Amino acid sequence: MNKLVATGALALALAAGGGYWLSTQSAGPAVSEALGAIDLPGAANAQESGEAVDTSSIVEMALGPEDAAVTIYEYASFTCPHCATFHKEQFKKLKADYIDTGKIRFVYRDVFFDRFGLWASMVARCGGEQKFFGISDMIYEQQRDWIGSGSDPVEIANNLRKIGKVAGLSDDKVEACLSDADRAKTLVAWYQENSETHDISSTPTLIINGKKHSNMPYSELSGLIDDLLAE
Repeated sequence: MNKLVATGALALALAAGGGYWLSTQSAGPAVSEALGAIDLPGAANAQESGEAVDTSSIVEMALGPEDAAVTIYEYASFTCPHCATFHKEQFKKLKADYIDTGKIRFVYRDVFFDRFGLWASMVARCGGEQKFFGISDMIYEQQRDWIGSGSDPVEIANNLRKIGKVAGLSDDKVEACLSDADRAKTLVAWYQENSETHDISSTPTLIINGKKHSNMPYSELSGLIDDLLAE
């Protein structure tokens, strides 16, 4: 299970050394120009400057009725192998048994361990609410392929661009999403707010009706949900 390696200022500054959390040589000219010069991730930058980052523009990516008796928040990272396994196994069953049947509300929240997870999130969100979960499935299913060795940021960025294109997004749309520096900072600030609220220290973490749970087999998860629905 992946562990968060820092709080407050976060660990994203480790992604590219020298205080930069997004390398100026990493994702092609457009992305590099927009993101490469950011010294610290969103909320950490704001804390040092005394300015808050307004995260109200970030849309919660959710499935299921808002008034469901059970609400599950999943905190996950697109670069976390355990999260990929969760989405391949538990989530698919959860969707069929509880989300599609309208019994629960499921909310996905990002955790950013590194710049690649941030880029993946920006591509997943690029298609809006209607395409988010479909693109997320593709990103998780192809996690090993698009990350590769993890040593070539240019290749990783291009692989994410390809996923966006297969999902029906235009090249210009994907590029605009990846190049949105303000959105990148806001997403990181939003993540930090959420992680502090729910005391997130690993992924995947589930918040079920306000109570935090670690990853668990589907039999345990479904049993817990059934107990809550029966109350």
